Amino acid sequence: MSSIQMTPVQTPTGGVNEIVPVLLPSLKERYSKRAARLRQLAEGHAMGDYLGFCAQLAEAQQQLLERMPLPQALAAGLADRLSSGQAPLASADYPRDRYWQQLLLGLIEQLYPDANPAVRATLDGLRGLTSEQLDHLASKLLAADYEPVGSGQALFLWAALSLYFTQLANALPASASASLGEQRQHCPVCASAPVASVVMTGPQAGLRYLQCSLCECRWHMVRVKCSNCEATGALDYWSLERQDAAVKAESCNDCHSYLKVFYPEKDRDQELLADDLASLALDAEVEREGYGRSGVSPFLFPG
Repeated sequence: MSSIQMTPVQTPTGGVNEIVPVLLPSLKERYSKRAARLRQLAEGHAMGDYLGFCAQLAEAQQQLLERMPLPQALAAGLADRLSSGQAPLASADYPRDRYWQQLLLGLIEQLYPDANPAVRATLDGLRGLTSEQLDHLASKLLAADYEPVGSGQALFLWAALSLYFTQLANALPASASASLGEQRQHCPVCASAPVASVVMTGPQAGLRYLQCSLCECRWHMVRVKCSNCEATGALDYWSLERQDAAVKAESCNDCHSYLKVFYPEKDRDQELLADDLASLALDAEVEREGYGRSGVSPFLFPG
């Protein structure tokens, strides 16, 4: 069991050195900021066309967030899920409402007019599936069983599911408590894998948080500890630029995994998901050294 537990909202103690275990996601301009950063990174980039396409996807998410926000009825029962001691939105067993499929159809409608023939074929395929078939694919995707889904469909399914779970996490009437112990590899809110970690600025300056690939919560994990197996003695840090690079890969020689670490103090324009996608050259180099990525990239699935 994770040493971070979600609990009903509590009054902060106000301690100067208090570490907030979990940061629930803010919805304010979340996707529009991501889209803007993707477009900025696309200029002159070898993957510029794909970065630009992902910017369109993020813009569609922002428009749906504004036009079709989470119904209040779906947020009403969230408090009841805080008493189990488990991740309250655990994606493997959370009873998904059909609202997530409405978001998927909304994404398809917004992206279809400007899509190229290959993307249109994927969107047509998704639009032709029954509700039961979509739920089956969603369950496979959330269980990291990518082969039945395929990388093309996974991109759009995940975008809709993430928009759904991020809104649920934002509406969660919860605080978090941390105890001594381990088991922080997965999100304490939805039990999904992280996309990367970030060394924070602002009120949490200098602290490392992992960011969930699904609900986009952030949770605290001490630095210089493998985010996968939690070993401390066999870590290396890789970069393609310089020693004080704004993005590095933290690799572990115990479990042979790696996860990227972002340093926004070195690049104030960083947006974690956008910069993760734009730094795939670093992934390729670290994987050539024999390490496997422990996290999930929401813009790039196997298959």
